Amino acid sequence: MKDLLKKGLCECLGTFVLVFFACGVAALTGGELVSTSLAFGLVIVAMAYSVGRISGCHINPAVSLGCLLAKRMTLKEFLVYVCAQILGGFLGALLLFGVAKMSQLTLAGNACNSIINYVNVGWNAGAIIGSLLAELVLTFVFVYVILNVTAKASDANRPAGLIIGLTLTLVHLLGIGLTGTSVNPARSLATALGALIFNGEAEPIKEVWIFLLAPLAGGALAALVYSLLHKEKKEQAEEPKAE
Repeated sequence: MKDLLKKGLCECLGTFVLVFFACGVAALTGGELVSTSLAFGLVIVAMAYSVGRISGCHINPAVSLGCLLAKRMTLKEFLVYVCAQILGGFLGALLLFGVAKMSQLTLAGNACNSIINYVNVGWNAGAIIGSLLAELVLTFVFVYVILNVTAKASDANRPAGLIIGLTLTLVHLLGIGLTGTSVNPARSLATALGALIFNGEAEPIKEVWIFLLAPLAGGALAALVYSLLHKEKKEQAEEPKAE
């Protein structure tokens, strides 16, 4: 129980840092493509080599769902991780929007659009489906890479944090122009709540279901594809232990 609590605290801290620093860079640069993408990737690298040795540095419910379905964590661990991630993201958003308000910086318009997730071209069926598909594919790639490089049989264990951070950077380079890039339900929920509480903007919270559903579906799909493609390799790796 004590170890699980420590893992939960690490997940809370890691998600807090992700939202405050990465979304903070996005807000202050107006969502500038390269700097925002690098900010998200660099936060993952930093957290992977700090809290990662305790909790694995999921800091994302979609990643945790992928790990649960890949049988790398228990349901109890999954629930603790997700609750901690949501709390950490919310605290990060509260601090970010709160500091901005105290400093008389308006996180609205272009600045707010760079840290919340949105349907890019109007609220219609085509735009909604496009956003769902974009987030599903982006999250699928991200979680699939994570499951591969963190596998016990992988040769990429040591540089895994760097690989994952660079993958998230790549995902943002494409996704920012499409949806603002979520791939993380905790981050999307946190900034949507921050925009509602501090700016009175209700639209992000109306659209947030897209950025909860699609990343979770992408994480689940990644676990399924990983299990199918790597089943034979896993069985071969386990054979020596059975002898």
